Amino acid sequence: MHFEASMLRFLLLWLLVFCTAFSSSSARPPPFAMRISCGARDNVHTPPTNTLWYKDFAYTGGIPANASSTSFITPPLKTLRYFPLSGGPENCYNLNNVPKGHYLVRMFFGLVNQTNFDSEPLFDVSVEGTQICSLQSGWSNQDDQAFAEAIVFLLDGTASLCFHSTGHGDPTILSIEILQVDDNAYYFGPQWGRGIVLRTATRLSCGTGQSKFGIDYSGDPWGGDRFWKYIKTFGQDSDRPRSTESSIKQASLSPNFYPQGLYQSALVSTDNQPELTYAMDVEPNRNYSIWLHFAEIDSSVTAIGQRVFDILINSDVVFPDVDIIKMSGDRYAALVLNTTVAISGRTLTITLEPKNGSHAIINAIEVFEVIIAESKTSPEEVSALQTLKNALSLPLRLGWNGDPCVPQEHPWSGADCHFDSNSSKWFIDGLGLDNQGLRGFLPDDISKLSHLQSINLSGNMIHGAIPSSLGTIASLEKLDLSYNFFNGSIPESLGQLTSLQILNLNGNSLSGRVPAALGGRLLHRASFNFTDNAGLCGIPGLRTCGPHLSAGAKVGIVLGALLLLLLIGICSMCWWKRRQNILRAQQLAARDAPYAKARTHLSRDIQMTRPYNNHGHSRTAAENGPSLLS
Repeated sequence: MHFEASMLRFLLLWLLVFCTAFSSSSARPPPFAMRISCGARDNVHTPPTNTLWYKDFAYTGGIPANASSTSFITPPLKTLRYFPLSGGPENCYNLNNVPKGHYLVRMFFGLVNQTNFDSEPLFDVSVEGTQICSLQSGWSNQDDQAFAEAIVFLLDGTASLCFHSTGHGDPTILSIEILQVDDNAYYFGPQWGRGIVLRTATRLSCGTGQSKFGIDYSGDPWGGDRFWKYIKTFGQDSDRPRSTESSIKQASLSPNFYPQGLYQSALVSTDNQPELTYAMDVEPNRNYSIWLHFAEIDSSVTAIGQRVFDILINSDVVFPDVDIIKMSGDRYAALVLNTTVAISGRTLTITLEPKNGSHAIINAIEVFEVIIAESKTSPEEVSALQTLKNALSLPLRLGWNGDPCVPQEHPWSGADCHFDSNSSKWFIDGLGLDNQGLRGFLPDDISKLSHLQSINLSGNMIHGAIPSSLGTIASLEKLDLSYNFFNGSIPESLGQLTSLQILNLNGNSLSGRVPAALGGRLLHRASFNFTDNAGLCGIPGLRTCGPHLSAGAKVGIVLGALLLLLLIGICSMCWWKRRQNILRAQQLAARDAPYAKARTHLSRDIQMTRPYNNHGHSRTAAENGPSLLS
């Protein structure tokens, strides 16, 4: 017996170890979370949970400033970042290294703590090219309007959050949160999927307590740290609160992971007002996903059938005969009902109508606007536009941040977009950047905008050669590069543009022969303008071209001319030096002439006085004495 008991304890011990190991190995890893304190120079930890907020200096432009909090629910951060209109109408945070998944994205707004700033800027907010929020006047006085929140899929390793000026002050951003949630969170039916964005319209906790975040409820982090706004009553004398400290079963379940505390308070209707009614303002002609939360925490209701009610949305019954105990399986057990409805007006009304003399009860409400995610612009064309932006030194006031075509309410200035239903992508079919003070050069990558039909870059200060790659944009119908500083020759490849109807290259510094293919197009009602280019030739209206010289020949002629000039200079210098020497010698000779003549006469006189011997021979040197001439 002793041996059997020891073996039993041994087996139980190993079973415990195995279960612990299995539980540890199968435990779900924590969700990805990134929190950014906008305008902060250093990482920040905030009480009471010691939450980490990263500094944002590496993420975006704009100007950091001190922040003034607008609500008690905003994170206790001291800085924000604002985006002046002079820096462009669109400004974005582009976050990298975001794991592929499903995310709750939340942005808190703030006010610049300076007296010379607009007290309440109004602007639009978009996530991944889809507009989710348009701030309305008075937002800084409403707790649930101090932030924008949406549940989205991020599938390419990045997150793009943009703020769009509407001419009513500079966008001001206090914080950004990217919080991963379950991939199936808030599944609401066949229409749900990666192409859907759920914008949080409201999230209410009914009854007693106070407004809380998920972390305040000690909720599962996979719930996304949602904010629940406390609502004490739907109307005066229309309801009464209920609360309990009992545990709630079936609360924190996958995939939404609601906190248990959410179901420990509720509102219950009264005898004077048997119905419970909640109404809220919404945008018309939109679809809304409604999530209603229940738990039977009223001690007076103990059995099935004692509380039954219908649920109506805008007077239409969507859930008849709701019996919480029956549907959840027990008292103190969570029940979540979801429906998606189309709202044509500006009001969403949720009504709970009791049956058989009972009262209605509700614990919490969530309402989301269902938004179809915008299709994005072709990544290749976005990259080409960014290259063009840098090469042309695009002014900051034009912006060109985020996606060129979406949100459709805020396309890039100077870029025309076309949606291709076959590929479900946007493409750029027009560039209109005339008279914008562009100073750079036209890059070869412009050919990657392969759907362009019109390019107008006239009236700028663009220099350099016209890229031959323009000739590969087969759809191009209009090309206007007039009144710039383009030089060199016209690329032969432009003659391949069979759709080209308008070509304006006038007012540049182009040279050489106009391609024959372009000259022939003039007979087909095309409108081409090559005037005010002194070096162009070869078609009617321009000068006649002379013998054609290659670039190498032209370089050789220039070098030969320089060598000839150098040789002439050297010869001239040598001649001048020789002339100077001759003149100097003549001057010396003229100065010494009188002394030379006097010596000549003296010599002759001496020689004439010399005596000769009888034989006609001169005497010897000894006889003559020393010679006077050498």
